[in-house]
Amino acid sequence: MPPSTAPTKFQKADALRALSRTRAYATPLEDFQVANPLLFKADAHRPWFERLRREAPVHYCKASPWGPYWSITRYDDIVAVDSNHAVFSSDSRLGGVTIPNGDAAFKLPNFISMDPPQHGAHRKTISPMFASDHLASLEGTIRERVATILDGLPIDTPFDWVAAVSTELTSQMLATLLGTPQSDRAKLSRWSDVAVAVPVSGVATPADRQAELLVCLDYFTTLWRQRAAATPEADLISMLAHGEATRDMSPKALLGTIILLLIGGTDTTRSSITGGLYALSRNPDQEAKLRANPELIPSMVSEIIRWQTPAAYMRRTALRDVELGGQTIKKGDKVVMWYVSGNRDETVIPDPDAFIIDRDNPRRHLSFGFGIHRCLGSRLAEMQLRLVWEGILERFPTIEVLDEPERVHSVFVTGYQKMMVRIPRRL
Repeated sequence: MPPSTAPTKFQKADALRALSRTRAYATPLEDFQVANPLLFKADAHRPWFERLRREAPVHYCKASPWGPYWSITRYDDIVAVDSNHAVFSSDSRLGGVTIPNGDAAFKLPNFISMDPPQHGAHRKTISPMFASDHLASLEGTIRERVATILDGLPIDTPFDWVAAVSTELTSQMLATLLGTPQSDRAKLSRWSDVAVAVPVSGVATPADRQAELLVCLDYFTTLWRQRAAATPEADLISMLAHGEATRDMSPKALLGTIILLLIGGTDTTRSSITGGLYALSRNPDQEAKLRANPELIPSMVSEIIRWQTPAAYMRRTALRDVELGGQTIKKGDKVVMWYVSGNRDETVIPDPDAFIIDRDNPRRHLSFGFGIHRCLGSRLAEMQLRLVWEGILERFPTIEVLDEPERVHSVFVTGYQKMMVRIPRRL
């Protein structure tokens, strides 16, 4: 929606996005550095990736705070990298899956930052949690929690949707998956925030972040020891404590795995729960379409996940010299697959910047990754979103987004800190 026709509450943000577009097309390509959290916090990153897709789809950034890296911005090229783990490594010893290599003394390996065969063995340990029959057994619990959360929302009073709905539901679910007390669920979402977004409240430096994550490690080490000494149960900590490939993990590997589960279980789903409501508020024609035909919810869920793209990127390291998109990537180079760009690739997805809840082939997106590292919890995320929207349509004729949301200070996740809304009445 252009600034001239946008609702007043969105005009300032749209003006900033328009300014970002001007800057993106005025900046020489050799000076592009798209891994800038300020661009993502302002939701102003898309024109930079649009230009890269059109003019330099495999782009070399010579200088960044974390050294040089390649940006892979087109859908098909991302699939090619993501599915070729023999050439493009996730190994934490080479830098893992984030653009920064991280503190050499505080490396936190986990199965997403492993290559075969270790990756498969670790992933297999927890995969029963996300099997279709187990997910089916969770649906009733999630539906009840959605009902309780939505029925407790204030009417005709502004409130923060992120805290009241998105974070509350996903932290409850994560506590169930990990087998932690529900009374500790706020700790889980807090540690997830600390892991992906600096600065956050009380965490201004990498040292602050490390100190708080060590508190997280102490918490889960105690829980781990309890589960290891007991009969195996159907929670992720018990599965890891008894798994052949995982029961002897080092403390840093345990913390790395916990952080992966925290981020995957909270940030990604809650970003989509908030992002979906925001998208509909910007596209009232799509909300009208949804309310006229609630059977579109599953299709809309896929569109939300594409449009939002909760994980902005994943990084790999080249194991040998390789040609891609007419460029020579050297052994040891950082290679960044920008899912936020691939999901807006005009050559693959028609009218990609539009939010269209009844798209043809709506599941054709990169938000869950591709290949052996595809997100284990994808079906659980989709189920939670579906149940949230089923609950919303049953209860509320509309939910008003009152202002542009506040986004997190992160390049890795496209998340939300706050979004104020108002529900005028119940059905």
